[in-house]
Amino acid sequence: MINQLDQMMKKIILLLFLCSFYSCHVAKEAKSSTADRAEALAHKFIITDGHVDLPYRLKVLNFRFQKEYIGLPVSSEEGNFDFVRAKKGGLDAPFMSVYIPSNLNIQESKELADTLIRMVNWISKENSEYFEVATSPAEVKNIVGKGKIALPMGMENGSPIETLEDVKYWREKGISYVTLTHAKDNQICDSSYDTTGTWNGLSKFGEEVVRSLPKEGIMIDVSHISDSAFYDVLAITPVPLLASHSSARNFTPKFQRNMSDEIIRAMGKNGGVIMINFSSIFLDGSYEVQLQKDQAEIDAMLKEKGVTAESEEGKNLIRDYRQKKPQFFSDVEKVADHIDHVVALAGINHVGFGSDFDGVGDSLPSGLKDVSGYPNLIRSLLKRGYSENDIEKICSGNLFRVWQATLDYQLSK
Repeated sequence: MINQLDQMMKKIILLLFLCSFYSCHVAKEAKSSTADRAEALAHKFIITDGHVDLPYRLKVLNFRFQKEYIGLPVSSEEGNFDFVRAKKGGLDAPFMSVYIPSNLNIQESKELADTLIRMVNWISKENSEYFEVATSPAEVKNIVGKGKIALPMGMENGSPIETLEDVKYWREKGISYVTLTHAKDNQICDSSYDTTGTWNGLSKFGEEVVRSLPKEGIMIDVSHISDSAFYDVLAITPVPLLASHSSARNFTPKFQRNMSDEIIRAMGKNGGVIMINFSSIFLDGSYEVQLQKDQAEIDAMLKEKGVTAESEEGKNLIRDYRQKKPQFFSDVEKVADHIDHVVALAGINHVGFGSDFDGVGDSLPSGLKDVSGYPNLIRSLLKRGYSENDIEKICSGNLFRVWQATLDYQLSK
């Protein structure tokens, strides 16, 4: 009897072991299968990104139009974007941001915009086997078909628009969208970062600009603008709107730069597209709280030592502090949460990627630290039940629709 029980127990233990082994094996296979599928889709579909700040980053690095700088956008350990990493991640069409700081006057804004546009064109010309400038979805598809990365351009801040004639000028220079303002109110509208409320929305000139942009085939970008400015734009726009790099305010209640649920719904009804910003500041309200807490501790430490943050001792203290207390970052799943939220409010046809790579410093989430990370995000979407058709829309279909609608409107005028 005892021998029979022993034999039975051994069989049960063996059976449990085999079940456990099989379950783990199946789980590993499923995990691997999802990762492989995400990798395949990242390279099957055209991936667009509404906002990459490479031009201004290179300007800050004192970029010069000389041969020794050709390698920077092709292969580099600096920043978040280059050709090699983009190809690894499946990125095909990052919008090069022609970023204009808010502290410049109109003439300075125009000069900088021209400089950054020349830089993008120069990069494309000198690295023609890797890059080509694009001004339409059709051009993007053609360029990607040749194995290159397309470089459409968007102007971040409408401050270089002094007259309505400037709208045509910037389109002829290759600009495909204009973000109406940036960190401060300008001649067009109020900013979400500014509390001045200069126009309580759009200025009269801003109304004319909003009507003129699509007539020249330029998308209207409502990232950065105040809520009142958004509703003013919504009331008069003849085309679907673009938010090139904005996330959902639901997750960051105190961050006015993100879009409220009401605005997200309105974007859906308008037919527009919201391209989710990857920065931890945009993704998680607790990130900003932690930043403020850390900064307060650093300030107190520097004050106690009687040194400044710019001094050598101060830099060492801050470095030691960071090493002992690593900075908190959001993760790729939070980006997917924002996509889920927009889809729930506006529908699958109204969301895309707008990373802000090279523009948000050391605040990017784990899994999306540079342009090689898009398969990680696609994998998360697959795990959440998004279909391949859904994912293609998010990768590029939704943006292409808005872009083409703007170009079609231009042709109708």
